[in-house]
Amino acid sequence: MTRSVDDLITTFYRGLSGDVGLLDDVMAPDWVDDSPGPASGRAGIESLVAAVDHAFADFRIVVHAIVDGRGSDGNGMVAVRGEMRGVHEGEWLGVPPTGRAVRIRIHEFHQITDGLVVRSWGLEDWFGWLRQVGAAGSAEPGIYEGNVATHD
Repeated sequence: MTRSVDDLITTFYRGLSGDVGLLDDVMAPDWVDDSPGPASGRAGIESLVAAVDHAFADFRIVVHAIVDGRGSDGNGMVAVRGEMRGVHEGEWLGVPPTGRAVRIRIHEFHQITDGLVVRSWGLEDWFGWLRQVGAAGSAEPGIYEGNVATHD
């Protein structure tokens, strides 16, 4: 039975949220991350997940929308709109812990081949995160809580 795109993508993000064992079933062993940073491959993603786990308590990625652009063979591009959520409790991007709950908007694209995520491109709102933790201008609590359709 072929896995649904919703199941594939939500499992992928649950893996990125800390349960890296889930990635074995949804991510190609030679997965490539075309986003800035050294996270390609299994070792790269495990290192990134560990760093995020150290910096953010209760970290999770919430998927708000999935746009399935795959062809009839199940291969092609999938777009995702979501949020990374957590509590900033460890240094991240040179910013010491603030204890603030944060929401970081994400927009990502994934190449799916033979039922696996083989390549990803991501855009995360790190400037918004810097504002939320008070590292770039004033922190505006709640700035990212409105105008977001949630599915959680």
